[in-house]
Amino acid sequence: MTPSSTADRILLMLKSRGPTSTAALAASLQTTTEAVRQQVHKLVEAGWVRGTTASPSGVGRPSQAWALSASGHARFPDRHAELTRALIDTVREVFGEVGLEQLIARREDVARTAYLDACRDLPDLEPRLRKLAALRDQEGYMARLEADGADWLLIEDHCPICVAAEACQGFCRSELAVFREVAGPEGQLRREEHLIAGARRCVYRITPVPNPAQKMRDTGR
Repeated sequence: MTPSSTADRILLMLKSRGPTSTAALAASLQTTTEAVRQQVHKLVEAGWVRGTTASPSGVGRPSQAWALSASGHARFPDRHAELTRALIDTVREVFGEVGLEQLIARREDVARTAYLDACRDLPDLEPRLRKLAALRDQEGYMARLEADGADWLLIEDHCPICVAAEACQGFCRSELAVFREVAGPEGQLRREEHLIAGARRCVYRITPVPNPAQKMRDTGR
């Protein structure tokens, strides 16, 4: 989605941040809380946004926040969800699980080649992760890389193949394997949040390995 109006920008922020208060939305949009309240009211009436409560960071009562409804999430690209599910069901029916695994393996090979080729001239971990995030963002995953202390977080706020992943979680397993290859021995990558498991997004934590060569020697002992 390209944010072309205040309402679109609100939807995009709720998609990427999760439940957000009126005040926080107003601060990000650099406008008044009343202006945001009017826009949110229209989005609620349209069925794209719902009210929720945000847990307080300290002592006090939970505060009002806004989140995307199922219809709001559906406004973002889904790569023809129903057709995707039907195709996966057909592959499973005609070729069995073995055929489906071959399909996943082929997709993994294509992604591995594309990502590793793009990172070929990037010997350091951070540039490789930034390139991976950029590639994923171009593919519709609303991806970004953020620092978290000494670690990096690869965050994907949207999954354009969510229906396919729900129908066959082998797609998620395959992506995780490719991400680990991009990180290489310089980064230990693990998934912390998984949309298919009920989270609102997918998040991968990458912990730099200070001396991967030494670690590999120690592991081989």
